[in-house]
Amino acid sequence: MRGLVEGLASPYPIKGLLPTIYQEDEFLQRFTAGLDDVLAPVISTLDCLEHYLDPALTSEDFLPWLASWLDVDLGASHDAVRHRRLLAAAGDLYRRRGTAAGLRDQLWLMFGGLVQVEDGTAVTVRTASSAEDGRQEQQGPQWPALLTVRIAPEVSVDRAAIERFVAAAKPAHLPHVVEVLRG
Repeated sequence: MRGLVEGLASPYPIKGLLPTIYQEDEFLQRFTAGLDDVLAPVISTLDCLEHYLDPALTSEDFLPWLASWLDVDLGASHDAVRHRRLLAAAGDLYRRRGTAAGLRDQLWLMFGGLVQVEDGTAVTVRTASSAEDGRQEQQGPQWPALLTVRIAPEVSVDRAAIERFVAAAKPAHLPHVVEVLRG
């Protein structure tokens, strides 16, 4: 939570902006000094806004706020270095969302360690070209698509957390299997 910062002076004191006749009034001097104390952190924040929006520079307590702007799930981990990497890569990850490579990279950024993603594709065998030649179309065997995720995380993580993450990040129509490897 941001608030008053002890000893932070306003770069633009209000008393200097008042007409000369009011600058000599003692009450207005005290009143504007109080306003300066309240406005100094706001001015300081606005002067440094680009640093709050840069994942590499923002303070740790702003990382969840920045993640909410980018709609990035930081997970249950409290590793600020990992969060900064994930937020810095968010644009690229959104561009590759729904692909096996995008899922692999996002899992690596979230949980670390060895990550393998195998994207099996659905196969249908057709024996007739179409119904235009008057014959009934026959289908051969079908193999459903299956997404297999193998992960050996650097730190001990909850398997259910990885399951939830994969379910949210993969294409909705694709069933998946998650294998958490140890050692």
